[in-house]
Formats: sequence, structure tokens, C-alpha cells
Amino acid sequence: MHQKSLTVALALCAALILAACSGAKTPTAATPAPQASAPAAPAKSKSEDSEPRIDTEVALERLAQMPAQDRLPGGRWQAGKNYTVLVPAQPTNVGPGKIEVIEVFWYGCPHCYELDPYLESWRKNKPANVEFVRLPVTWSGGHKAHARLFYTLQALKREDLHTKVLDTIHRQHNMLALNDEKASLDGQVEWAKQNGIDPKQFADAWNSMWVSTKVRQADELIRRYQIEGVPHMIVNGKYSFDVGSAGGHTQTLALINDLAAAEQRR
Repeated sequence: MHQKSLTVALALCAALILAACSGAKTPTAATPAPQASAPAAPAKSKSEDSEPRIDTEVALERLAQMPAQDRLPGGRWQAGKNYTVLVPAQPTNVGPGKIEVIEVFWYGCPHCYELDPYLESWRKNKPANVEFVRLPVTWSGGHKAHARLFYTLQALKREDLHTKVLDTIHRQHNMLALNDEKASLDGQVEWAKQNGIDPKQFADAWNSMWVSTKVRQADELIRRYQIEGVPHMIVNGKYSFDVGSAGGHTQTLALINDLAAAEQRR
């Protein structure tokens, strides 16, 4: 890589990390890095009135009406503080008797990187009826490039490289996404080749209808769940929370388990 190109790539990398865990648009190499403050929420149009509404008072009233056996144990967790009850609940994409646990994430987010080892450990020992789903954000072109990488690895049955992607970005400072689609694809193809994937197979999967459809579906879910920051957890389409509201990484896993167990009893 020429020195000028390397400088541009490193500048983009730094700007992306500054925007890491909010829905701020991914900057291009010619765009100044965003300030640390959170972006203003976009105004809703009339067509968005059907989006899910988060109403704490309704959620708390609904929770109070639940039978005692359906409430979370021992008052350890509080609706409206540790988690939000989504009203209305959203449909899940798992089979009968299964509990869906979604992690909304971005490969470039350092907080997602910190949480990942905890989720990986939990995933290997989770209850059999719990189905874990990762959902990449699609806020901007750079985020969508990472979403395409995620679903391309799924299409190639190389989900084992998920942690390797995170390490490449956060340890080697290679963002695997640049300020246009072709540059992102070229960089990801080179990375895939270095990790034992045939470049043509990777490019074909990256450009496939299946991957494009998965990215569009992810975009729709991100909007329906009104995701503004990552990492974010959603349990069975009904409960929404993040690491901060749960109280930490280990508490996040405990809250997932308790919400999943409560759902199983229903």
C-alpha cells in the first residue's frame, strides 16, 4: 500500500472507532471525525408510526400483572432500569419452543469486542432451547460493509472466523472497510485469502442475492428495534437492554438467562 493510501486508511480507521458504538454515520476519508457527543435522533415520519413503541409505564403495568412465577427472580432486575419491555413485542425467527437471544453488534465497536469473549463462553454452555443470533448494524456504508462480511462468512460456513475479524480490526488496526464498496470488497477478499478462503468464492458470496437479502433484513430489524447503540441485547422480541443497564458483562449474561428462563415458563 502506498504511503498516501495508508495514511488515508489509518485516518478512516480512527474516525470509525470514534463513531464506534452510536448510530452516527460512518465518515469517509474526506469527512472530519464526529464529536464524542451522541447524534441527534432523526425526526420520525408519519410512515414510521407503525414502528415498535417503548412505553415504560405500559411495560411496568404489564409486568405487575404477571403471575408471580413468571416474574424475574428475587427482584434482582427492574423493568425500566435494567431492561425495557418492548410494546408491542416483535416476532422472532426461531422454531417452536425456542427462545431467541439477539446480540446487535458492529465489528468496529470496541465495546462489542470487550463483550464478545463473555458471549462466546455463554454460547457454548447456553440452554438447548435458547437460540443465539448475531445481528450486525447497517447505519451507514461502512457498517453495511461489515454486515456483508458477517453474512458472507455465514454463507461460506466460516462463522469460526468471527473472532478473527474482531482481532484483525481491534488488534491489527485493519478496519476491513473503506469509504466505498469496491475498496471494502477488495480489502476483505485479501483478508479472506490470508485466512484460507478462495478469493473468488468469497467475492461471489459477498455479491450474492442471499447476502444482499440478509443485509436488507438486518437493516429492517435495526429500524424496527430502534437500535441507536451497540452492543445491545434483545430477548425473544420482548426485552431490550445493554451492558450498562444490566450492570456489566457478567450481569448481562445473568440477565439473558433470567429473561430466557422467564420466557420458557410462559
